[in-house]
Amino acid sequence: MTNLSAKRYFGLMGILLLLCSINLGSATEQIRPGYKPQWTGCVTVGSWMVPDGGKISNRDIIARAVKSDVVLLGETHINREHHRWQLQTLAALYALRPNMVIGFEMFPRRVQAVLDQWVAGKLDEQEFLRAAQWNIVWSTDADLYLPLFHFARMNQIPMRALNIETSLRRQVTEKGFYSVPVEEREGVSRPALPSKDYVNFLLPIYKQHERKDKKEGEIDHDDPDFSRFIAGQQLWDRAMAQIIHAAHDVPNGTEKPLVVGVMGTGHILHGYGVPHQLHDLGIDNITSLLPWDTSRSCQTFVPGYADAVFGVMPYVSPATQSMRQRLGIRFEIAHGGAHVLQVEKDSIAETAGLLAADVILEIAGLGIKDTSDVINVVTRHAPGTWLPLKVKRNDETIEIIAKFPPL
Repeated sequence: MTNLSAKRYFGLMGILLLLCSINLGSATEQIRPGYKPQWTGCVTVGSWMVPDGGKISNRDIIARAVKSDVVLLGETHINREHHRWQLQTLAALYALRPNMVIGFEMFPRRVQAVLDQWVAGKLDEQEFLRAAQWNIVWSTDADLYLPLFHFARMNQIPMRALNIETSLRRQVTEKGFYSVPVEEREGVSRPALPSKDYVNFLLPIYKQHERKDKKEGEIDHDDPDFSRFIAGQQLWDRAMAQIIHAAHDVPNGTEKPLVVGVMGTGHILHGYGVPHQLHDLGIDNITSLLPWDTSRSCQTFVPGYADAVFGVMPYVSPATQSMRQRLGIRFEIAHGGAHVLQVEKDSIAETAGLLAADVILEIAGLGIKDTSDVINVVTRHAPGTWLPLKVKRNDETIEIIAKFPPL
């Protein structure tokens, strides 16, 4: 890959990962002394709202949802309130329709056997996370998701791995879908063409990403990089839709389960992503439910945003966060170090100046050859101290200091 195409790829992958947990309103706010979330008026905490139909009771929305073939539950991955809402909603759905399957974006298809072993009670938490390579394939705090995984295990609900390998998305984003050999597509079929509205929705998001190689006026619908970006996003949507479809497509005479998909909001909103691909696969009875941070602007709360949203607090209290040290990045081992895929908002990494597409070559003076090299140093790093990082950014090597706050 040429230097220019590498830069374009990193930029495209960065946007794809951000879309996975897109928050179209204001950034998630951290709790501060004396701070109270400002209610914007469209959704209140603890209530369900239909974008074009007003308030709806919990009983009524759940009663509607259980009649669906598929229910999609969105999230911002690092928001604990979103995961609490997901657990509450799963429990309500299960109470009325216990024949259920839960699909998770967080796992690639290759670890399906591990999910089966977990539900069967053959693995403890640490064995499960290790066998599923959690810190490699997702690397978001597992404590946010474990209540959902335990809910499935406790009730013997089958779990399905919805995702694909990062390397496949990389190939499609760089080369296009048909340039990837069939045997390397993990069984993903050709995605349905995006709607015009979806393309128009993605273009300003694509433009917002830093693109040093192009001027603003050069980026339009015909930009080949934008087309590849769309192809990568559609591949992601299609892959998850296929596994959901397969879970619902049981033999004749067998009761069809309610399939619940847990994934980033960006794959669900407006029906553009996974719902669009499910329609193409023949599933039309879909309910999309999303959490709504109640301090957000109501400008995006428009008809078609979702079937219903539930108002949650817009922050995660530090008292409920894991005490384990976190740098706040998603990464993979590539290009001679830890290739940063995503930098979390308001994280130590963001404050330090790390960017998506940076490659961390050394951490605390140690070379990086494996994911554990990063995780072990960060999790054991003392609060209130500084962590030096040697970073490759484009063709330049720079020093960055990550400052860990005291407890």
